[in-house]
Amino acid sequence: MNAPALPVFGAPARALFAASYPEAPHKLPHTLTSHPLLDLEALAALAETVPASSVEYNFGNQPLGIDGKPAPTGIRIGRTIREIETTNSWAVIKNIEQHPDYARLLEDLLAELRPMIEEKTGVMMKLQGFIFVTSAGGVTPYHFDPEHNILLQVRGHKVMTQFPAGNARFAPDEVHETYHTGGGRELKWRDELLEGGREFALGSGEAVFVPVMAPHFVRNGTEPSVSLSITWRSEWSFAEADARAFNGVLRKLGLKPKAPGRWPARNRAKALAWRVLRKFKK
Repeated sequence: MNAPALPVFGAPARALFAASYPEAPHKLPHTLTSHPLLDLEALAALAETVPASSVEYNFGNQPLGIDGKPAPTGIRIGRTIREIETTNSWAVIKNIEQHPDYARLLEDLLAELRPMIEEKTGVMMKLQGFIFVTSAGGVTPYHFDPEHNILLQVRGHKVMTQFPAGNARFAPDEVHETYHTGGGRELKWRDELLEGGREFALGSGEAVFVPVMAPHFVRNGTEPSVSLSITWRSEWSFAEADARAFNGVLRKLGLKPKAPGRWPARNRAKALAWRVLRKFKK
């Protein structure tokens, strides 16, 4: 299929992104609302084609905080997506770049922003895409992610509530350290955290930027939703992750390590130490 007509992000959106990246969350308008690769039948077919490990789905009516992954619904993924109006489900298709058509879509979208991204955080690495299909009222529980991320709302409405990245009140340092050494990304929820969140209401044609490791949860609106997440890593994000992992080693030795710095801190020393240690362990 043909790539979308450019630009999906217009000049005002690109200017706002350039001024805000990489640390300030913000909304962006986009024009990717009727692409044939993102209709329900195409998405169901994609989900049936990719490896089972690239699909995750469960009931949509989850609490804000969960301990581990929710159990699957038992409904086949194709039916889950095709009948999303009635299956009460949340589904994600991971690493859509496995399919050549979706790989081109991801590359085309990020190409519009590449100069602004690489000016600040260097070469874009590990470009990945994720598509979320959610029933009315579905919830994505409280968690964080290691990528720079733009979530584009394609169909329906949802509200993402974001919390400050790097603030231990919302995601303790120990949880970061566990995550970067193989643990889960789910975070423990407490109602008193809500006052520190910032809501981003998204309708079709709107997107939101999510900084690296910014905790967030999502509540879907009153109709089914389709969202596309376009993500990338940078040497800075990898260094922050590796410094967190090395802090976990120091903590196990009884020390109380200082948390890595946020952008523009480079965290080179701890990152290098972890990379050497990781290579030695292998």
